[in-house]
Amino acid sequence: MTTPEVRTRAVRLGPRSLAALCLVSAVGVAGFGWPLFADPTSQVAAHAQDAPWLFAGLLVLLVAVVTATISESGLGPKAVAMLGVLAATGAALRPIGAGTAGIEPMFFLMVLSGRVLGPGFGFVLGSVTMFSSALLTGGVGPWLPFQMLAMGWFTMGAGLLPGPDRMRGRGELALLAAYGFCAAFAYGTVMNLAGWPFMGALASNVAFDPHADVTANLARFLAYCVATSLGWDLGRAVVTVVLTLTLGVPLLKALRRATRRAAFETPVTFEPR
Repeated sequence: MTTPEVRTRAVRLGPRSLAALCLVSAVGVAGFGWPLFADPTSQVAAHAQDAPWLFAGLLVLLVAVVTATISESGLGPKAVAMLGVLAATGAALRPIGAGTAGIEPMFFLMVLSGRVLGPGFGFVLGSVTMFSSALLTGGVGPWLPFQMLAMGWFTMGAGLLPGPDRMRGRGELALLAAYGFCAAFAYGTVMNLAGWPFMGALASNVAFDPHADVTANLARFLAYCVATSLGWDLGRAVVTVVLTLTLGVPLLKALRRATRRAAFETPVTFEPR
């Protein structure tokens, strides 16, 4: 009996899970971007303070995505164990350096895990890790579904990078480091967008103005990002790049070796006697 080497994907994105992911992503984009695209005279803008109610709906959809992905892919006990180990590791890494200039080492682990295990596993891992870390740190609140969705996108994106089976060595590390750098800023930006509309107490030209047009509010938002989170996002991006370049090779090898041994989807064939 032989087990030929094939590309390993612990969680595949089938039709149902892909549809659920597209739905929750569409709702997430609307939840993140409504301040920029809602008409100033619309009921959405008039009820801007009701937006935290999106918490319940988005959380339900995220659970639906995870459930559909796991059930559709037939996630075995080995994959569940790897998901649990990586999520627990990421949750444990998040508090390290919390509150210190964006030192968040969990991001590089998400990049490498998504790269090795694919976009389906990446989205599930990113969402579960953020939820677990929130329980660990007491960071449960209206922002949590947005963090889960953003981290799911972040980790899934690493699984969508080109050359997962052919690219190795310095070229792969450079690709992952570049992705981690850009995605760290993207994560910070979308999370700013989730909280920015509720900073109405800021009597300045960077606060969200429900009566302004898209161009004016976009300028305010960019100024808000520069003034409040640029340094934090830069710290997150630099830490992700440094850890990827220094620890990427052994960690990628370890993840790939564990994935091969787990043999999530390796077909079994029998040789004729």
